[in-house]
Amino acid sequence: MSRAFHATGALLAVTCIATAQAPSCAAAPGSLTPESWKAPMPVAAAGASRAPLALRRELPLPGPANRFDYQTIDAAARRLYMNHMNAGVTLAFDLERDSIIGSVSDVPRATGVLVVPERRALYISAAGAHEVAAVDTRTLSVVARVGGITFPDGIAYAPAEGRVFVSDERGGAEVVIDAATNAKLATIELGGEAGNTHYDSVSHCILVAVQTRDQLVAIDPAEARVVQRYDLPGAKEPHGFTIDEAGRLAFISCQGNAKLIVLDLRTMKVLRAYDVGSDPDVLAWDAEWRRLYVATEGGVMNAFLADGATLVPIGDIRAPHAHTVSVDPRTHRVFLPLENIDGRPVLRIYAPQ
Repeated sequence: MSRAFHATGALLAVTCIATAQAPSCAAAPGSLTPESWKAPMPVAAAGASRAPLALRRELPLPGPANRFDYQTIDAAARRLYMNHMNAGVTLAFDLERDSIIGSVSDVPRATGVLVVPERRALYISAAGAHEVAAVDTRTLSVVARVGGITFPDGIAYAPAEGRVFVSDERGGAEVVIDAATNAKLATIELGGEAGNTHYDSVSHCILVAVQTRDQLVAIDPAEARVVQRYDLPGAKEPHGFTIDEAGRLAFISCQGNAKLIVLDLRTMKVLRAYDVGSDPDVLAWDAEWRRLYVATEGGVMNAFLADGATLVPIGDIRAPHAHTVSVDPRTHRVFLPLENIDGRPVLRIYAPQ
């Protein structure tokens, strides 16, 4: 296991304080679920729709006809942020009015994006500039830039530690940023290319897909170090994933073999694998209705209903370069930005029939 921690003496002192106050990462060799954890009541809502999606609106988007990447939703503020990757812009979309209300420019090759509402902050991976931009959501202005990252991609936030974690895909590392100061705290070597990253509030761990090792890696956010590695049998180049925290499942998209695998976070065993469109990447999870959406560059968005740990297909959406998807947890509407429809980018909005 290759690990590295880079910090100045002053920053190391901050790390020690966080370690004393924050919950530890409960990553055991065979589980990412603490023994004390109790499963909640059944999470499937009585009114959850099992119907396939129907197109409700198609809206033109500004900018050139090129690729979009990750999205993030601030459900309370009713905003959706979309990275227009090859335009170097992040778009802010009003979920109530269905309209663009602003943008963040000068974020070249914008890949990952994450809103942290309690800090009124938006973090954008500007891979073309090898940096992460910190944005004030009140003004949509860049307030800080954290550089020296080879290819920043996925972003996660550990609330107890107040730290932002960024996948450095080509650098084979996870970069740690102090959200209070926007200073780089650490670089954690992963030993392979980093895919997406998420925070799991049940285990209190940061999870990263290491695509060239076919692993899911658990990081202790307080100590800024890798604490466990989990092999993913049947996975080839796992890159995107999302977490069903209540059901203790991870859904992982595998770009190398066009598979979606279901991982049990109680036992760290792969339960099932499903065929999806080619080159799958971004996933969106509707926790209340237990619906999963898988966006693929191959031109299809796969839709599933989770029945326990089994995924039931509920109809695919065909669309060119359907690379990214998000879902509004309040309305259950699904957002699919597409790079080129008749020479222009558009946003398609779907809802269950």
